[in-house]
Amino acid sequence: MSMTQDIKSNRLPNSEIFDNFSDMTPPLTEKQVLVASERCLFCYDAPCIDACPTDIDIPLFIRKINTGNNHGAAKEILSANILGGSCARVCPTETLCEQACVRNTCEEAPVEIGRLQRYAVDRLDKSLPYPFTRENDTGKHVAIVGAGPAGLSCAHQLARNGHQVTIFEAAEKSGGLNEYGIAQYKLVDDYSQKEIEFVLEIGGIEIKYCQALGRDISLAQLREQHDAVFIAIGMSDVNALNIPGEELAGVEDAVSYIRDLRQEDNLANLPVGRRVIVIGAGMTAIDIAVQSKKLGAEQVSIVYRRAQSSMGASEHEQELALKNGVNFICNAQPKQILGDKSGITEMQFCRTELNSSGKLITTDEVISIECDVVFKAIGQKFEDSPLGGGEKPHLDNRGRLAVNENYQTSLNGVFAGGDCINGKDLVVEAVDHGNKAAIAIHQQLSKNTAPKTQL
Repeated sequence: MSMTQDIKSNRLPNSEIFDNFSDMTPPLTEKQVLVASERCLFCYDAPCIDACPTDIDIPLFIRKINTGNNHGAAKEILSANILGGSCARVCPTETLCEQACVRNTCEEAPVEIGRLQRYAVDRLDKSLPYPFTRENDTGKHVAIVGAGPAGLSCAHQLARNGHQVTIFEAAEKSGGLNEYGIAQYKLVDDYSQKEIEFVLEIGGIEIKYCQALGRDISLAQLREQHDAVFIAIGMSDVNALNIPGEELAGVEDAVSYIRDLRQEDNLANLPVGRRVIVIGAGMTAIDIAVQSKKLGAEQVSIVYRRAQSSMGASEHEQELALKNGVNFICNAQPKQILGDKSGITEMQFCRTELNSSGKLITTDEVISIECDVVFKAIGQKFEDSPLGGGEKPHLDNRGRLAVNENYQTSLNGVFAGGDCINGKDLVVEAVDHGNKAAIAIHQQLSKNTAPKTQL
């Protein structure tokens, strides 16, 4: 971020920033766990299981916690979701399993499934043997592009089935969204890297870093040298506002800033604006807005072109932003950003409303908001240029990789999952994609017993 106008570091002392970025949801105490687990009705036909993308048997793991079998509960979770620890921390459980909980009524709160899941995974007994075994080597070698949640879950499942896996990762670290894109206060203490170390304990998985598809390796090479390929490269391109002033210093990509924040050892070093505007309505918008406040920004406003009820972020996340002093300005369409080469001074918006047909239209009313930083958090898009200029997978109507029910693309032996295919763009959903793709890849490789010659 350019250091212009009111943008500067050290807005708050280190001690205050440290407190601001401590664990947002502290773990349950032993007494709280007992109370929370006893509230579960252990439904036979549990709706919470159906609401979990990875189909974790929630009543079973909670019953194991309730009977003191924490290790068994953790193994139950990790059998379905090898990244169950991070998902317990970052998943919007309030709109998934907990929303479906039969306890979730006007009179009662749902069972705290997410926090119970975290409790169990954190108590996996590391003194015992690794909870999963690797089958005999099949002689097959699968290439995975991307070491994010989808790639890691696919790799672990394939390794369990006895296949050799090589992951090609463009960044210097594994983890994808968990490492680079989640708010710092949701995943603390380098949890993502510790979780990856656990994943790799299965054996048979090699990760090659700084290996970007389309730059260091090609899809054609991967197909030639491996028995199958799984693409899990996420979405690398950021949507633009396409308004005057977008090129001015102080207009930033929220995703890039969050990435820098998560890799910074001393958060006080990060440049922070005094008056910040965030354009967007999803989880990224909430994350960058809250973190800006925690870093010392005096005024942070999330501006959205529709009504607040249409925001993509959950009510829980919206409440989090409000509690941290973030303002919501709705029904405002970006018009232009004003300033000069030294930075921005204000942003103008046109008021919006729904016409008689229910279509969103702009009005003649224009509002101006003073600012020194504008964060763009209006979504990302898939960039297909890394796939090369030759034969490559088809795209769907959203511009992402098209896959069938087995997560196979239009190319034989090439599968895909995670944010690069159509979905809800959730960590837990990416894990589910990786799991299911691994099953399909294993079935295909089992039919073809002749491995390819590795170059």
